[in-house]
Amino acid sequence: MDKAIYEVVKKALEESRKRNFLESVEIAINLKYVDLADPKKRINEEIALPHGRGKEIKVAVFASGDTAYRAKNSADLVIPPEEIDKLAEDKRRAKKLANTYDYFLAESALMTKIGKVLGVVLGPRGKMPKPIPPGSDPTQIISNLKRTVRARSREKRTFHVPVGTRAMKPEEITENIEEVLKKITSKLEKGTGNIESIYVKTTMGPAYRLEVK
Repeated sequence: MDKAIYEVVKKALEESRKRNFLESVEIAINLKYVDLADPKKRINEEIALPHGRGKEIKVAVFASGDTAYRAKNSADLVIPPEEIDKLAEDKRRAKKLANTYDYFLAESALMTKIGKVLGVVLGPRGKMPKPIPPGSDPTQIISNLKRTVRARSREKRTFHVPVGTRAMKPEEITENIEEVLKKITSKLEKGTGNIESIYVKTTMGPAYRLEVK
């Protein structure tokens, strides 16, 4: 465990005033020397955290038959194929669905249709479904997604990534941060050389700077 990260995390938890709700803990990453006008240079990664988010992550699955049966005990919502057209006709309901659930899965055979009729709602939110291969059990995929966060820079050089909550141990948050930074630096051309600064903060608390190694 990185002691320097641990000390900053501990400081952020101890010195920020406690609120009457469970605050998230996040890191803010500021990039440099990256042409974010080029979509290929932007960060858009899903990262499985060793200790999870520390909060409920909701997963919805578009499926029928055996896949739907297997998913029902681990997914938060199973959406039958006949509901896809109904959602397309009711944009308000479709937007509510997209905002309520963090991740979506879909049987491979449904991916094209979902893209055509719901892509306009799910796409901009970065929530297009991940395909479930034919005959596979979605249970493990759902389990992994429930501890996954998305790091997405879009065209801005500063972006935020959730790494836990105040209810978690600082050691757990530290190891989550290490995993996020490892994944992000591996996607940058110059690694840490493309990172201007990193800060740790709770939802409402002040930001504390991490030294970039």
